Amino acid sequence: MITTVEKVLFLKSVELFRDLPGEELATIAEIAEEQPFASGEPVFAEGEPGDALYLVVEGVVRVHRGARHLAQLGVRDVFGEMAVLDSQPRSASVTVLKDAVLLKIGRDDFRDVLQERPEIGLGVIQVLSRRLRTTARPSAR
Repeated sequence: MITTVEKVLFLKSVELFRDLPGEELATIAEIAEEQPFASGEPVFAEGEPGDALYLVVEGVVRVHRGARHLAQLGVRDVFGEMAVLDSQPRSASVTVLKDAVLLKIGRDDFRDVLQERPEIGLGVIQVLSRRLRTTARPSAR
């Protein structure tokens, strides 16, 4: 079980939350739900309703559309962030490659935090922008 203090320290190491003061991180830590996953277990599937973002505390996950590999994410990476911004279905599936512990932050809770701290929205936009640039970059052949 991850304590609130450990969650705060972890969140401080994540780019999305890096610039927030400790008391704001404590608020986010309180709404972040710890979820363990075993290797091979799906976190969510493409097309499912998006209701949360996830942070990787331990382990490795694979982001994919069917058999097409999109990304491999590890400790301190964030995924599912589009779901907290809109109510669209998931654009990809995520499956655990190596036993993982994730922090899940629900959309409604996250939106409440965004209203109080709009600069977090900028962090989400930066993560999305970087991902778009990476996926739009032509692959070397």
